[in-house]
Amino acid sequence: MGLKKRSKVSAEFSMSSLTDIIFLLLIFFMLTSSLVAPNSLNLKLPGSSNAPQTSDSSLDQVRITRNGNYYLNGRRVSLGILESELAQQSRGASGRYKFTIAFAQGTPTEYVVAIMDIALTVGADGILAAEKR
Repeated sequence: MGLKKRSKVSAEFSMSSLTDIIFLLLIFFMLTSSLVAPNSLNLKLPGSSNAPQTSDSSLDQVRITRNGNYYLNGRRVSLGILESELAQQSRGASGRYKFTIAFAQGTPTEYVVAIMDIALTVGADGILAAEKR
């Protein structure tokens, strides 16, 4: 008596589970990428304008030395005092308070960024003063 096997081994597999996983990963990455906000500074590059220019003599000047000393209008101050004085000036200013940030050549970037962060928190505009070489 010749008995045959009727069940054949199939080499196919279902793609539906694989596509479900791919769509779930796609949705996951789309949602998480929209939640990531880059940490960056809002820098204003120089350009032309018809607005009246403020004279440099009326602006306060924050100067930074290479070793991290801060000077406000020629007077040495600590970073905390500088922040409180800039906040006070910003509150008392009509319009947007502006000050210049001058730093010596070779000053570490973190000292300059600390002043830019203070300007951001007090709502002031820090103008970087570049030196001629």
